[in-house]
Amino acid sequence: MIVFSDTSLNQGIVQQTRSLMRVDATQWPTAKIVASCNNYLDTVTEYAILSDHKFQWDDTNHSKLPEGTTSLVINQSDYSFLTDEQGNSLITLLGISLLDSSGKYIPLAPVDRSEIDTSTFGTVSGTPTQYDKIADNIVRLNFLPPATVALGLKFYFQRTASYFVATDTTKSPGVSPLLHRGFVIASAYDGAITLGLPNLQALAVEMQRETDKMQTYFSERRQDEVKRIVPAYADNR
Repeated sequence: MIVFSDTSLNQGIVQQTRSLMRVDATQWPTAKIVASCNNYLDTVTEYAILSDHKFQWDDTNHSKLPEGTTSLVINQSDYSFLTDEQGNSLITLLGISLLDSSGKYIPLAPVDRSEIDTSTFGTVSGTPTQYDKIADNIVRLNFLPPATVALGLKFYFQRTASYFVATDTTKSPGVSPLLHRGFVIASAYDGAITLGLPNLQALAVEMQRETDKMQTYFSERRQDEVKRIVPAYADNR
């Protein structure tokens, strides 16, 4: 595990980055390393989310689970889910549940407007059972909630990572420790490009190795599932 900044042992991301670049804090300030690390966090997040739709990934530095609640508004069918309660941007909305009168959350079924009759969708009063995504993380319920069911919604999501700031010290990237070195290489690589350093080519090779390692890691995460061979149907007529 690599922390962001470790001035005692000089083994943090900041210190390792400057060592690889052979520069000091004046030539490559901490703010530059922060920007590189956060850009690489976005890259890792993209790979994590897109590589496997069954394995739900979340930055381990987030202090709350990737789910939230919001109130139902009487006679309102449209709701937006843009950030979580800590202000992190939502990337993907995974599902919505309705809080019923017994205190239980009942999952709502996702539908698409191209597959249903939308002439009365979201305009008639009733207990919602479905939702349609009408824009990025903005949904429309199939019924307008009356006062008797206006209890609440729970939503499940994937979000942006927990980003670094210049004052961070013991914070580590919220991903597997196997991928932590990638943050050092990515930061040093950005610096080498910016400053035109002579070891740019060597860092480019290391950057590709870290990218390959990251792709392999996310493609092999489901070790707890039994792999099955599923026959494919072929019509040879």
